[in-house]
Amino acid sequence: MLNKYFRIIVGCFIMLSAILAMYVNINWLWFTLFIGANMFQSAFTKWCLLERILVKLGVKEGGESCAV
Repeated sequence: MLNKYFRIIVGCFIMLSAILAMYVNINWLWFTLFIGANMFQSAFTKWCLLERILVKLGVKEGGESCAV
């Protein structure tokens, strides 16, 4: 379940930042870069802030959510 929520949230953030970059300000691409960098580092460290937040909100763990 955690993996599903993680992918939905990250996908929405990436699409939202791309749309905002196209229609509002190109600097929204920095947010997309931040998301990508966080996913990259989590592949090596096995630590993800979004995963921790979702667990604290009560989402049940069902595997590694940040492992790509």
